[in-house]
Amino acid sequence: MPSLSPKMLPVADITTEQLEQGTSLWKDAWHRLRKNKLSLFGGIIVIVFILLCAFGPIFSQTYQDQNLDLGAVAPNAQHWLGTDTLGRDLFARILYGGRISLMVGLIASFVAFAIGVTYGAVAGFLGGKTDRVMMRLVDIMYALPFTIFVILLMVLMKEPSEKLDAWLRNTIHLEGLQGVGNMVLLFAAIGAVEWLTMARIVRGQVLSIKRMEFIEAAHSLGYGRRRIIFRHIIPNVLGPVIVYSTLTVPAVMLLEAFLSFLGLGVQPPMSSLGSLIKDGSEKMEEFWWLLVFPSAALSLTLFSLNFLGDGLRDALDVRASKD
Repeated sequence: MPSLSPKMLPVADITTEQLEQGTSLWKDAWHRLRKNKLSLFGGIIVIVFILLCAFGPIFSQTYQDQNLDLGAVAPNAQHWLGTDTLGRDLFARILYGGRISLMVGLIASFVAFAIGVTYGAVAGFLGGKTDRVMMRLVDIMYALPFTIFVILLMVLMKEPSEKLDAWLRNTIHLEGLQGVGNMVLLFAAIGAVEWLTMARIVRGQVLSIKRMEFIEAAHSLGYGRRRIIFRHIIPNVLGPVIVYSTLTVPAVMLLEAFLSFLGLGVQPPMSSLGSLIKDGSEKMEEFWWLLVFPSAALSLTLFSLNFLGDGLRDALDVRASKD
């Protein structure tokens, strides 16, 4: 029986709808994230809390509005979460405090992101003795107690932060930003210790991709080390970095709350959720709402951020099977 030539083979009519549609990493990740109800719940809570902290104080009292005649009153129709001992609305103070806590968490995490990604990418790409020396420095810093290291930085740099506050008040007349020097110091101190794990994660990712074909092609085209690191390597390790960054924000917020509880964090007249919890703990036997509501706001925010981070970690896992 004569064999059929290629031209005589039957060709099935295949429509466009029957072809499997391609997908990108981010589209596939979003598809998996939507199936994680707990992560979606956390994301919604985080978005609502951010919107309330950003725009809520516009429609409510400020944290500086005092009513000494009113004093501390329990939650009621006029003051939903009650007032503190100076007659200040607690709901407004929580919104302002949440704004400060989120700002500390985001900016300090960005500082850790910038230092950790650059440090880890350079160490992993250069390799050899440079890599060993850079990572031994990371190991040495890991051996130091993070909290004590941050407290030492806050205490030693207290005078420069006070000078910055005085310069802002006397030179450019920013009395409304009193305490900004302490805020800058807080960003730098927390960011200076939170980048170590980020550097290790990025280094491990760089070691796994620096021998891939597209990096070899960049070398053959004569690209310099800086361009290869920042244009080709770092963009390809952003998945794990984004996941760890979402988990760094709640860790930073918790560390800031702990420092504020010790009196080393945000200073009056500014307040964060940590400082509100500190004030409430001193009066919890008489005015329970001063401790319960700030603690609930901080706990709910931290849980939601962790749920969202866990969901992003699972969604961006390229080894996960496609549905």
